[in-house]
Amino acid sequence: MALQEEFEKQGLWLFKYRSFLPLIMLLIGCILYIRTELYPETFFLEETPYEDYYEFGCLVVGLIGLAIRIFTVGYSAKNTSGRNVKEQVADTLNTTGIYSLVRHPLYLGNFFMWLGPAMLTGNFGFILVFCMFYWIYYERIMFAEEQFLRSKFGNSYMEWAKGVPAFIPSLKNYTSPKYNFSWKKIIKKEKNGLFALFLIFCTFDITGELIEHKNHYNYFLITACILTGISYIVVKFIRKNTALLNEDGR
Repeated sequence: MALQEEFEKQGLWLFKYRSFLPLIMLLIGCILYIRTELYPETFFLEETPYEDYYEFGCLVVGLIGLAIRIFTVGYSAKNTSGRNVKEQVADTLNTTGIYSLVRHPLYLGNFFMWLGPAMLTGNFGFILVFCMFYWIYYERIMFAEEQFLRSKFGNSYMEWAKGVPAFIPSLKNYTSPKYNFSWKKIIKKEKNGLFALFLIFCTFDITGELIEHKNHYNYFLITACILTGISYIVVKFIRKNTALLNEDGR
């Protein structure tokens, strides 16, 4: 099998399981975080006044990733920029808004959302490995996705892709979004991302305190985790039982 077909085959498989495989990295990160708590000398900021600032910075990194996803999804058309896993779906080609800056903004957002918890381990070797793993992992997915878009949209895709970088944004050719921002779509599509982010940070914080036999819990994280968890359940109920969040064309 030629390398091009091999990359596409791998990308399609990784695309299907892209929501689950990164959990392996999260598990490894959790183990390293516990190790850092057990052996504070392995992280130079552990048990210093700057530790809390570092942890807050990690959360900010994760929230930046979520903000990128929100900006992307909120301005996207129906059946694009979704969380589908069975197959590639794109009824239209997104070329405006954040898509005029970068071809894969959702994967850029995912990178920062996962980078935040990776940084929380305090293990810079793991952070570097995570970045390399993410690049190899999503490079295949992006390759397969672009093969699909190129076959479906032809020259329209090629002309757009020619002037827009794949992963690192370029700010010089920004075009205003074609669609209005949809909060209903954000509430439907991104509720789980917000809850998951606070759940991870809250779990890490509580685990660290239990290991150190302390009770200096971060009540901001605990409160945010509870509120986003309740919101997740409420939105799931509304989506299943009402048409309140439905919106034509989005």
